[in-house]
Amino acid sequence: MSILMVDDRRRILVLGAGDGWHSNQLKAAVAMDRRYELTFCQYESLFASVGRSARMSLGCNSYSPSALPLDSFDAVLARTMPAGSLEKITLRLSVLHALAAVSVPVINSPRGLELAIDKFSTLAYAERLGYDTPETLVVQSRAEAMTCFDHLGGDCVVKPIFGGEGRGVMRIRDRELAWTVFSSLDQMDAVFYIQAFVPPGGHDTRLLVIGDHVIAASRENKDDFRTNHAHGAKTRLVEPTREQTEMAKRLTTSMGLTIAAVDMIDSLDGSPKVLEVNAVPGWKGIQQVCETNIAAGIIQTISEQMNVAKNERKVSEP
Repeated sequence: MSILMVDDRRRILVLGAGDGWHSNQLKAAVAMDRRYELTFCQYESLFASVGRSARMSLGCNSYSPSALPLDSFDAVLARTMPAGSLEKITLRLSVLHALAAVSVPVINSPRGLELAIDKFSTLAYAERLGYDTPETLVVQSRAEAMTCFDHLGGDCVVKPIFGGEGRGVMRIRDRELAWTVFSSLDQMDAVFYIQAFVPPGGHDTRLLVIGDHVIAASRENKDDFRTNHAHGAKTRLVEPTREQTEMAKRLTTSMGLTIAAVDMIDSLDGSPKVLEVNAVPGWKGIQQVCETNIAAGIIQTISEQMNVAKNERKVSEP
């Protein structure tokens, strides 16, 4: 855990890594605006308790004398969601749900995190709203996975149903390789998330939503079908169309997301398709081509959420 102290009492807890480029951007944004105090804690340090006091206690920085009560913060920013067992993920989300229930703004909302963490749930949600998505199949056995591979014409993209930044994502065009990959996933007791490859590959548009603002960027990777900055994609700022802006806001708002990224994959055979809605988006690639200070925009958006929560508490007071 690391703490960046300032004079003001508007305290923001950032759940996720306290080091690295994104954390440093947030720290720099706060250093320029002395109204805030940032505290960084790991998800693994979250805990909850109930007992004779008949009051739920939610905390971080581990269950110890140095624990920090979560309700002492004015807002919580969920910057990552690290891998973990189903029980650990459930506990983390339960803590965030309980915190939101006592009117501490959690950004993004626990409901939004639950939807966006699961790639299939995200695409199913987008499709229900009427947006195109790549054909995607999710099964639970190696034999069914091979049937899916054949159904998709022997050219598919296999992904972890949880995860981001292109990690664990691979394009498979060989049946023997498919069998090997699916065998490995079977041994890991993983589900098989299998998606049709959408030509041309390596081209998409990211719509970064920060509150009411949408920043659009075209991403291209000539050496890989993945368009993540970490895999060498080049980013170019573009002006979002009215349709893109409306879609991004409709998707994220209805999912309960305040800060998110909607990724639209370019398709040769029609309109772009919704590929993913990321509830903990990175912005390094976009920041390199954007004059707007994105981290400062994130802090401002959190501040606006704190003001909304404060006004709601005043209204509910007797």
